[in-house]
Amino acid sequence: MPGTVTVILGIETSCDETAAALVTAEGVILADVVSSQAELHARFGGVVPEVASRRHLELIAPVIREALAEAGTTLDAVDRVAVTQGPGLIGALLVGLASAKAIAWSRRLPLIPVDHLDGHVASLYLEPEPLEPPFLCLLASGGHTMLLDVRSHREQALLGTTLDDAAGEAFDKGARLLGLGYPGGGALDRLARGGDPEAYAFPVARVPGLDFSFSGLKTALLYAVRGLEHAELERRRADLAASYQRAIVRALVGRVREAAERAGRERIAIVGGVAANSELRTSLPDAVQAPLSLCTDNAAMIASAARFAEPVSYPGYLGLDAYASR
Repeated sequence: MPGTVTVILGIETSCDETAAALVTAEGVILADVVSSQAELHARFGGVVPEVASRRHLELIAPVIREALAEAGTTLDAVDRVAVTQGPGLIGALLVGLASAKAIAWSRRLPLIPVDHLDGHVASLYLEPEPLEPPFLCLLASGGHTMLLDVRSHREQALLGTTLDDAAGEAFDKGARLLGLGYPGGGALDRLARGGDPEAYAFPVARVPGLDFSFSGLKTALLYAVRGLEHAELERRRADLAASYQRAIVRALVGRVREAAERAGRERIAIVGGVAANSELRTSLPDAVQAPLSLCTDNAAMIASAARFAEPVSYPGYLGLDAYASR
């Protein structure tokens, strides 16, 4: 492998997934390893930053070793190191950033700091079916909901974002109200399949421009749950989930269609953890959808984004710091 292809080692530790991947400069995934902490944080009902950071410290080296083994190679084959610089949990990000610096510095390799959100978009650029810009992209995850006009591999314009809760956060909070635990997005999606999405007329906020708002929807679900006796709540739980999910998806799809028309984009793509939602994928059948394995946080997308970013030469990256938000 050395001397034949350019290999990028990607590292991702922005929240509660410890991930490492090896990707070629052409976008071929050689290895993609993700270790999730979801079960660890479930007892707390959400991610505990300090717990996440400590777990990243325990997992980062084994995950990188596993990625190298999966690719059948060693660090000798790595030409560049890419790492998530932000946004995310600072303590978690620093574990990945420090690890990337150590590997790059020890081998005199260039390092490429990557914005986590750019990584989600870059998941669309990987083989075997890479999507070429321009296109309209919905990025919906636990922490972000954004509409992006992707003009090239390096240029994108923000058209709209959430004014309060992100779509993924709305799913998780809704799941908690329905007693589904954490992480709740997938559980709510599964429960909704057995319910009537028209049973409850939950509101979809209409805010100016192309922005989103989900806080009112979450409050409407709270009041609906509080208004039911325990036995009735058990009977209507699936209907509540289906109606709540329908309201979120309706808001996302409506804005996507409107944004695509305004931007003059015929092609639409969806990325991020919420892109795995079955109703959203069904409601946007013409959209290019990231593979399910690349919807949630992973390092292959970070390495992919690094293909189109300027590397920082040794040893100039030693002073790089993480950032919590853009």
